[in-house]
Amino acid sequence: MAALLASEIDRPVGEMDGRPVIETHGLTKRYGDKTAVDSLTLEIGRGEVFGLLGPNGAGKTTTILMLLGLTEPSGGSARVVGADPTRDPLSIKSRVGYLPDEVGFYSDLTARENLRYTAALNRLRREVADDRIERVLDDVGLTDDADHKVGTYSRGMRQRLGVADALVKHPAVLILDEPTVNIDPEGVRELLLLVERLRSDQGVTVVLSSHLLHQVQQVCDRIGIFVAGRLEACGTIDELATAVGDRWVFTVGLSDVGDPLRLLRSVDHVRSVERAEGLWKVRADADIRPGLQRAVIESGGSFTHLARDGADLDAIYHRYFTGGDDDRPDVG
Repeated sequence: MAALLASEIDRPVGEMDGRPVIETHGLTKRYGDKTAVDSLTLEIGRGEVFGLLGPNGAGKTTTILMLLGLTEPSGGSARVVGADPTRDPLSIKSRVGYLPDEVGFYSDLTARENLRYTAALNRLRREVADDRIERVLDDVGLTDDADHKVGTYSRGMRQRLGVADALVKHPAVLILDEPTVNIDPEGVRELLLLVERLRSDQGVTVVLSSHLLHQVQQVCDRIGIFVAGRLEACGTIDELATAVGDRWVFTVGLSDVGDPLRLLRSVDHVRSVERAEGLWKVRADADIRPGLQRAVIESGGSFTHLARDGADLDAIYHRYFTGGDDDRPDVG
């Protein structure tokens, strides 16, 4: 794929003099007695890839709709690229690209014709529009299929066309709502690479809403975890990991140790020891490596393996959605 619109990175939108590109204060949305989004306060900076993580019904899509000016908040406020979505939705539309979870196109038109229609709606001159269309089609891998009718496209192809459609206006902010659903693994890889290039080449702010943990972990600078309408935690993986009970988990391999289970259990701060795929899984309340090394050396043994298992996004997700740190569900 070619570098995305590299010649157009001087676009002024998104230059916010150091202010957040997206900011909310107490943003709330109620539907009758149900609170879909509860007092959301959040800042997202220019060029940041921010992940909205949570299951269906957690409030992610409602948050996106308020940021786009497509639904009015019940309380609080939001600003996107300096504009109020409620009072100036047309400004938001011109500066924010949006890929919903269900992409709609005219099935009897080709991909190129659909993109030209989008460009016309955004009042782009024909020569500018045609140049951008060629570039975004190349970036999403649809150049060879650009003149085929969209009605013949697979779900994955329509999703990639949706990304192209969101990029035609060359937005300062790109919002992707479950963008990798029903896309093959290679398509997912290309989309995540595209997101990284948008950040590095253009400084575009990307908001990625997803329930797919590992994809969020791969590409996002920070993650906001949504539970039942509330933003329960926000930060980098390392910052979120501080709330996970199993911060100190080690995989240990030993040689020439008479009773490895007994030795491991004797080390201060060890909570549990279990056998795992020919090695030992050790959970502790602190960093046990200095004490463990002394114990092994004193026993006359040696290490064949010693590694700390990082608190990954699975553990973080499990912490917020089940309240525990063990027996993690299959969230691949």
